[in-house]
Amino acid sequence: MIENKGKRLNQYVSDYVVFDLETTGFQYNMDEIIEIAAIKVVNHKIVQQYQTLVHPENHIPSAATAVNGITDEMVKGAPKLEEALKEFLVFIEKHILVGHNIHTFDIKFINHATMQLFDKKIQNDYIDTLYMSRQYLTRLSHHKLVDISKYFHINTMGAHRALNDCIMNQKCYEELGKIMQKTNINQPEILCQKCKSEMIRRKGKYGEFYGCINYPKCKGTQKIMK
Repeated sequence: MIENKGKRLNQYVSDYVVFDLETTGFQYNMDEIIEIAAIKVVNHKIVQQYQTLVHPENHIPSAATAVNGITDEMVKGAPKLEEALKEFLVFIEKHILVGHNIHTFDIKFINHATMQLFDKKIQNDYIDTLYMSRQYLTRLSHHKLVDISKYFHINTMGAHRALNDCIMNQKCYEELGKIMQKTNINQPEILCQKCKSEMIRRKGKYGEFYGCINYPKCKGTQKIMK
């Protein structure tokens, strides 16, 4: 099992790197990365971007091509994963990472790859907009990136290609951050007694409670005092 070295945060920050991967499947220890993209944001403005296709070791399954449109022909001249990953790690530096569903997907792929190639995991803290959407856009029945983008009237053309998804996700994160600021303006921050990360409201079998944002890595809970 791949555990994340960085902590999952629930914050609205001004400087960060949004990243996204396209892969041949859903299993980080079996499938391969075939595209990496990232955009660097300073003071809420995009200042730099990185994108590359990645040449995998095997044939790209038709099921993957049906989702992202990436074919064997397209990756013929692309760098191998080791080269692409080195460039990506230089690009992200120690910035906070932002992405959609990265807690259970992209971060695991990156950590597995860096362990295999460089015997290390990334240390960056990160923010997952999937969890932000579930917390602040409760009226939505689905929280895929395209669902959130449509909610904020953000163009979804080119979805499921890494750079396009980064651009969409950056806009969604900024909108979600504004909602977070308005919602939390008069609410004090509550920290987990176990790992000192932020606690957020969760719904359980017996009602609402505060749960650690780093669940399931940390299972700290606290009652909501009325």
